[in-house]
Amino acid sequence: MRGRSRGKAPLRLAVLVFSAAAIFSSISTPVLAQDQIATDTWVDPATDTQWTEASWDEQSDSTWVDPNAVNQGTWNDDGTWDASTVPEGVGAWTEPGPTYDANGNLLDPVTGMPLAIGADGNPINAGAGLYYDSAGNLINPATGMAVSWDENGQWVEKLVTTDSTTAPQDQAAVADEPGEVYTTPWLAPPPSGPPPGYQNWSAPTTVYVPETGHSVDGVFLDAWREWGGTTAWGNPITAELTEDNIIVQYYDYGKFEYHPSDPEGRVVHFGDIGRQLQPFMVRRASGSGSAETNEAALAARAWVPMPSNAARPDSLSWQYVPDTGHGVAGAFKALWEGTGGASYLGDPLTEQYKVDGVTYQVFERGKLAQAAGEEPEVMPVGKMAVKRLGLDTTAIPQGDLPIYSEDLFTPPPLTAIDGSLADPNGERWVMINLTLQYLWAYQGDTVLWQGYISSGRAGFQTPPGEFYVMSKLPSQTMEGVLGGEYYNVPDVPDVMYFTEGGHAIHGTYWHSNFGTPMSHGCINLPMDVADWMYQWSPMGMRVEITQ
Repeated sequence: MRGRSRGKAPLRLAVLVFSAAAIFSSISTPVLAQDQIATDTWVDPATDTQWTEASWDEQSDSTWVDPNAVNQGTWNDDGTWDASTVPEGVGAWTEPGPTYDANGNLLDPVTGMPLAIGADGNPINAGAGLYYDSAGNLINPATGMAVSWDENGQWVEKLVTTDSTTAPQDQAAVADEPGEVYTTPWLAPPPSGPPPGYQNWSAPTTVYVPETGHSVDGVFLDAWREWGGTTAWGNPITAELTEDNIIVQYYDYGKFEYHPSDPEGRVVHFGDIGRQLQPFMVRRASGSGSAETNEAALAARAWVPMPSNAARPDSLSWQYVPDTGHGVAGAFKALWEGTGGASYLGDPLTEQYKVDGVTYQVFERGKLAQAAGEEPEVMPVGKMAVKRLGLDTTAIPQGDLPIYSEDLFTPPPLTAIDGSLADPNGERWVMINLTLQYLWAYQGDTVLWQGYISSGRAGFQTPPGEFYVMSKLPSQTMEGVLGGEYYNVPDVPDVMYFTEGGHAIHGTYWHSNFGTPMSHGCINLPMDVADWMYQWSPMGMRVEITQ
């Protein structure tokens, strides 16, 4: 045993050693050497092998200081610890605050090495020394590769083509150099609201079309613009009407229907207006009738479905559609496929038939015509249906509604988080990281906004993958049962559905715990950010979600 001994009675020493051991074992600290307890003599901890994690107060000679108690408190004569007093010579102690490098990594106070921190504020795999590079990749310093986790929670690594192979000690060297604004969430606190330039601007929700004297409003306006506007649908030719308890509006080339309870979030349906052109009865052609009568009878009979066993095999110029029992061929097939196939015109409801030298074919949502020697064209079935049904097409006053122009929907210049202007023609898309509970809104390669979100909690996890916004609603009451849980949330604002399973990005007024999974699978945004994003995001916006 090292240290000094004054040769006191052995029995007394044994008692003291036992008492000290009993006291210190109860707080998980090492036992001291005998002479350190039995005397007031100072022994240098650096020269004593048994001296660890503890020290004597050099000024009072007998006051024990426990570093594990954050230098606060003293031992009483009866062996108990008093945390309310400060031992002499120690003075006030202030815990140093955390420091970060330019990439937002928490710097280890002992080694100075960067450590990535997670949404809970704690280091991510601190033992592995993970850190963020300037491109936002989570890097394993042992391999220099980007780290992520798959759907099973397994650690996976991949090569990156950025500066991710820079060693952690080199990160600090470049921390003071001015340069690009990094897009990692730890660079700075996220903005409290939407990007500059949007606070005082919003696109109109209703526009007036003077050519027909009618307006387009709300989700009908969104669908009309996103699906081709006047080129695809023509202009509105009626006001909004109610048919079979469904709100509808007729356009030159179609009909829009409002279905707010659609389980997939597609609240605007394109009405099967072609079915409204079907004759009330099918006449039998007769050689004894006039040419007009026989043509009308043949046109009517074109509606009769063809059995699948009677259809010829599909080819480049012919396709049979079993859902309706009709085929589409030739130039009509080329036009049908070129306009989106069933997504726009729907499936064929008739075979081709000829009247007055013009060939026709009716589809679920349209009608094609082709004169001899000319290209086929889409007929204005909306006008035809309105005339047949005798609907009111009387123009309405414009009032204070703006006249439709796409210029109304062009926002002011966008400012990125570093103050630069974003490319007005850049793709608008968002990236969401479920581990970090964080979202980046990009225009091109420029980050316009970044901040915390709340995704699906355990049992209702938001799916990772690449998605696209498929419908938008300014407000919707969300109700249903998921995983045995009933929910009813009225008037959810700024809803942007991106999966057919009902996952959406939307505003959230019922909590502000962003950065923590809270939802049944949707992406919760702060209210003001959701309001901006709803205006900024186009239909079909790309949504990238990673683990």
